[in-house]
Amino acid sequence: MTHLTDVVHGPSMTKALPAGTPPAFKQLLSGRDEPILEPDIPIIDAHHHLFTRPGLRYLLDEYLVDANAGHKIVATVYMEIHAFARPDGPEVLRPLGEIEFANGVGAMCASGNYGDVRVCAGIIGHADLRVGDQVAELLDRALEVAPERFRGVRQVACDDPSPGVYRFITNPPPRGLYKSPGFRPAFRHLVKRGLTFDAALFHHQLPDVIELADAFPDATIVLNHCGHVMAMDMDEQRRAEVFREYRKLMLELARRSNVYCKIGGLGLPFWGFEFMDRESQVGYQELAAAWRPYVETSIEAFGAGRCMMESNFPQDGRSAGFVPLWNALKYIVRAASTEDKAALFHGTAAKVYRIKLPEHP
Repeated sequence: MTHLTDVVHGPSMTKALPAGTPPAFKQLLSGRDEPILEPDIPIIDAHHHLFTRPGLRYLLDEYLVDANAGHKIVATVYMEIHAFARPDGPEVLRPLGEIEFANGVGAMCASGNYGDVRVCAGIIGHADLRVGDQVAELLDRALEVAPERFRGVRQVACDDPSPGVYRFITNPPPRGLYKSPGFRPAFRHLVKRGLTFDAALFHHQLPDVIELADAFPDATIVLNHCGHVMAMDMDEQRRAEVFREYRKLMLELARRSNVYCKIGGLGLPFWGFEFMDRESQVGYQELAAAWRPYVETSIEAFGAGRCMMESNFPQDGRSAGFVPLWNALKYIVRAASTEDKAALFHGTAAKVYRIKLPEHP
């Protein structure tokens, strides 16, 4: 398997991709020659993945190439993606393998031998919350194996009637997850241990998060990907209707002070921007123009103090290179105050995931 770090980026980003890279990731290495906007803003990348999949390797080396491309990434939060699970043992405990892996990466980076970026300073693991009280052992074991970094769990709940959605979802999530009998008993164990829950679902499922936040006011819930609008394969009229529905739901959800929002995930195909089909490079201003309504809605609803920026890399590499992605997010909020930018790019993530910033970011 060819490594992304073995490839020198050239004028033709498509040719720069290693042989065998999935065609949906055409933008993955693009835009590394873009000027860096506001290069001195410290960034905690609040959501990224590390994994190996057929044709695509994205591990610490690959992430560090991106993180050192010009933006000031100082720390990161690792997000589960069903990678490196234990191959045997009780099913409920198999996600420990991924947590152990991410904790090892975190320890490597904390040593300083891999530069100044504290990759995996926070870890969000996977848990099947349908198992009810059985999840307690997993959570306690996770806290034992990664006491300085394990911060919570995520279980993806994306559910949509359109069958086309599932061609982009490697592990289709269980349907009706939040309504399953074991979910709330399991969720109580998260709250009891002071762990966060990352909510990943489509915008039309936001009422499920509203109900959950109301039922557990002491929980810390982090909404992924700006609420993740499902607008794939829709015409402009339908997209406008969906945006109005989305905006209304986001404003309602944001009334729950225990819910935070991640700004990112906008490179995924479900939004319907279709950048992943482009052969030419997508620059930050074009990304910003498409993403702005959703970024601004999220920040308007939750406020900068409850929003945090994420790369969602390499998944967002379908539509944007790492440098253009962060440039686009910075460009959208360029008129924000210094205080709000600090919250958006590192402050909120540091607070929610209990990450100590380096003394000299």
